[in-house]
Amino acid sequence: MRMTQATMYARVLAGDAAYNGRFFTGVLTTGIYCLPSCKARKPKPENVRFFPSCEAARESGLRACKKCHPDDFARGADPVRETIEALVSEVRANPAAFTAAHAIVRRSGFGTTRAFELFRQHYHTTPADLLLRARLDAAKHCLVTNDAPIADLAFAVGFEALSSFHESFRRLNGLTPAAYRELRTVRTFSLTLPEGFLMPYLHRALSRDIHSVTERLVGDVYTSAVQLTAGPALLTLHLSPSTIRAEVSAGSGPEAHALVVGLLGLDQDTASLTRLARKLGLARLVAGRPELRISQTPSVFDGLLWSIIGQQINFAFACLLRRRLVERAGRPLADSGGLYAPPTPASVAGLEQADLLPLQFSRQKADYVIQTARLITNGQLDLAALRGMSATRTEQTLLAVRGLGPWSVNYLMMRALGFPDCVPYGDTGVTSGLHALLKLDERPDLDATRRLMPMFSPYRSLATAHLWQFNQPAPT
Repeated sequence: MRMTQATMYARVLAGDAAYNGRFFTGVLTTGIYCLPSCKARKPKPENVRFFPSCEAARESGLRACKKCHPDDFARGADPVRETIEALVSEVRANPAAFTAAHAIVRRSGFGTTRAFELFRQHYHTTPADLLLRARLDAAKHCLVTNDAPIADLAFAVGFEALSSFHESFRRLNGLTPAAYRELRTVRTFSLTLPEGFLMPYLHRALSRDIHSVTERLVGDVYTSAVQLTAGPALLTLHLSPSTIRAEVSAGSGPEAHALVVGLLGLDQDTASLTRLARKLGLARLVAGRPELRISQTPSVFDGLLWSIIGQQINFAFACLLRRRLVERAGRPLADSGGLYAPPTPASVAGLEQADLLPLQFSRQKADYVIQTARLITNGQLDLAALRGMSATRTEQTLLAVRGLGPWSVNYLMMRALGFPDCVPYGDTGVTSGLHALLKLDERPDLDATRRLMPMFSPYRSLATAHLWQFNQPAPT
């Protein structure tokens, strides 16, 4: 559909990245052309001319913007992002080679301010936090692959003090390095919860679908049928205010631990969002729930199914469709009390539209679910690789999948991949929360939401979780 000048100019004012490549913005007063999402100062309408391609802009005597690099975007390249991705790969491969965050900044070749901006944009983090997590990931790998003394491992991955190693390890993993090493031979472990952990909100998250056929919460015991690398297994969590005791019936202890950490949201930076909200004068955003965390889906594929099935329908109907898909493509798990192991990409890829239409899937939704599963099974969409990608490359990769729009992609990145600075734009829970939080005259539209949410960066995922809860009664 042909866009009007007014539509294109509105997208430029909104900095709407969804329109990048659909047109290019020429600014006659500066002689440059940009992407619609360019962060440079917005031009006046009388100084703007729109072009269908970079070539057309150059033929008019304009030159490419050095801030948004429209030529690179047009040919599918992003040298700045690639530089940061290569640097992050170096840090993750050998964190001990970087003594501190300033060493990463120096290695990047950018100034401090620009380097921090790029890490926030592409990885939703700071160089210091990325280095800490790289060291901890390297330490976890060493703990389960060799028997070297724990102190030697800590120093080998770059920690200078054992106290900081133990404190950081326990804070983000819920157990000590020694207890983590024991996961090589056991499938039962206990995680220590952070002070102020909101157990009622966890109960709410784990029992969202009270009729679920893959999970159930009875009192303080949560059971879930999960897919691990070795196959389906039964995960049991015994919940208490200060600890979680976990048992998994099969598979790898470290893999089960990672799943439980995700369910609990233990590695999320709740304190930083609380400080930011107070600094903004919006302490009421987190009032009564400063430790609110996002419970991650058990697998990326599970999150992907939710993001497709949940499009443009109410939550209750989404739960019904998911249950029917599980019963059709999953399989009962032995000794689970009637729970079903979630479907795998292969089992969903083997379906046809005719299998899902009687289950009340629309033709379009059935097609999206099946075709996406087939992309995974034939290797065109690597879900495991998404976890190691930059946020911007992950978003680009997912948006290229037919059936995944900005809401679905950001929901998936938040709930299944753990990216901390995402917003499912267009979500009514977000707009309703902003309306109430900021005491606006009317509920913000998509463009207003895009303008308002950056104040919570780089913690927009947690801010979204709080906005979802803002108008809801607190669980008891």
